[in-house]
Amino acid sequence: MDATMKHDAALDVDQVENAGQHGPDRIHGVRMPDLIARLSGEERDQLERHLRRKIDFRLLPMVICMYILNYIDRNNIAAARLAGLEEDLNLNSSGTQFSTAVSILFVGYILMQVPSNLLLNKMGKPGVYLPACMAVWGIISAATAAAQSFGGLLACRFFLGFVEAAYFPGCLYYLSCWYTRKELGVRTTYMYAGSLISGAFSGLISAGITGNLDGARGLRAWRWLFLIEGVITVAVAIAAVFVLPNFPRTTPWLSKEEVAMAVWRLEHDIGEDDWVNSEEQTFFQGFKSALKDAKMWVLLAIMFGNVSAASITNFFPTVVSTLNYSKVKTLLLTAPPYVLGVLTMLLNAWHADRTGERFWHVSLPLCLAIATFIIAAATTNVAARYVSIMLMIPGLYSGYTTALAWISNTLPRPPAKRAAALGFINAVSNAPAIYTSYLYPSTAAPRYEAAFIHNCLMAVMSIVAAGVLRMMLARLNKKLDRGEPVEGAVNAAPGEAVEHGFRFLL
Repeated sequence: MDATMKHDAALDVDQVENAGQHGPDRIHGVRMPDLIARLSGEERDQLERHLRRKIDFRLLPMVICMYILNYIDRNNIAAARLAGLEEDLNLNSSGTQFSTAVSILFVGYILMQVPSNLLLNKMGKPGVYLPACMAVWGIISAATAAAQSFGGLLACRFFLGFVEAAYFPGCLYYLSCWYTRKELGVRTTYMYAGSLISGAFSGLISAGITGNLDGARGLRAWRWLFLIEGVITVAVAIAAVFVLPNFPRTTPWLSKEEVAMAVWRLEHDIGEDDWVNSEEQTFFQGFKSALKDAKMWVLLAIMFGNVSAASITNFFPTVVSTLNYSKVKTLLLTAPPYVLGVLTMLLNAWHADRTGERFWHVSLPLCLAIATFIIAAATTNVAARYVSIMLMIPGLYSGYTTALAWISNTLPRPPAKRAAALGFINAVSNAPAIYTSYLYPSTAAPRYEAAFIHNCLMAVMSIVAAGVLRMMLARLNKKLDRGEPVEGAVNAAPGEAVEHGFRFLL
């Protein structure tokens, strides 16, 4: 770990006890609340470890479970395609109507993300807001089982995307209100691991339903798929209301000392307090501030390229079906790449947080993804294609969560700006899903050359943008070293960021 990153590790007892000119109850010039200032360094360290474990236990399992279901409900249409959806709804044989049903979800998804995140920040009750949205999208997902036409399917998909938009950017913002920058990368990865786990589970669940419930009680397998998964989502949403807290200042199951530590450690990490109350959170100032920050646009380019290249996941069963196995075997073969992706993503995020490095942990996995796209487009050999398919998911997603954490690392405060940036970046980066759905028509099988060339170019764009951001942040860190004010880096006064130990992560 390099010297500039040591400030972001767990609270250093020596810093507290030898704070020098800042006084014994300060770290980097940040005053500790009296409740924790009176504790010894060892007691403070123990309190923080206990608090972190308590937060992890309360937040992460439910957040991960919710995201698994979020992703399953969004992408189960790919498995439904193999379970008779196109035949029952009389969709055209070219696949364009199916592609439209996939892409229409992202229209609603894009429209709602920024307003939803700003509303969440204003309300200050994510423990209620996120489960409520989950219950609604679960109902819509289950209702898709009743679709009788192409129009009915489109309506369900649009409103599903509109409501699902609240969860992912909202959850990123939610986690950033509980964890320090150093902790955020691996926690974001734990959450996003849910999407890859869902890919594995979805294939297995779909295989089970397709093989055993097709025709049960007069319903085709694809209808059972939407119905069962939607009902499970609603049940989990009800449980989440009783599990998830809101923000540290408003959480009743934390003691006064734990509340003080939860708030102060975020203040120590950045140099200012986070969410205080709804009156201090403004909808439009945060959004305007985010739009004016050049760093946000470079972060957008990184995410746009990565998500565009990853659009293949919306058609993953279709791509795997080019190996020419049975429908059930095809669904089973979609699971191993996601399992491998979870492992590589966790390892990459752990190492990124341990070293405090971001650029290489984002870029190198994308280089692997480019290689897999080239192989898949160049050959129809079954062994070579499945090897490339196995490595596609790790290549696309191992660095993705590190890039997500890089957003909160780079645009940490004020909270309204961070919320707006997360919502805007996630919304715009998902816009390509509207057109990438048309890159995988049935007529392009099995090589899908146009799709894979597109994915390569998008991955290259993401890598280049990550390099530009690294150079920008390196220059800003040099300005901080010279004591010059930098926006978003605790610049209430020149040199204050240096006192607080803030540095942008590269």
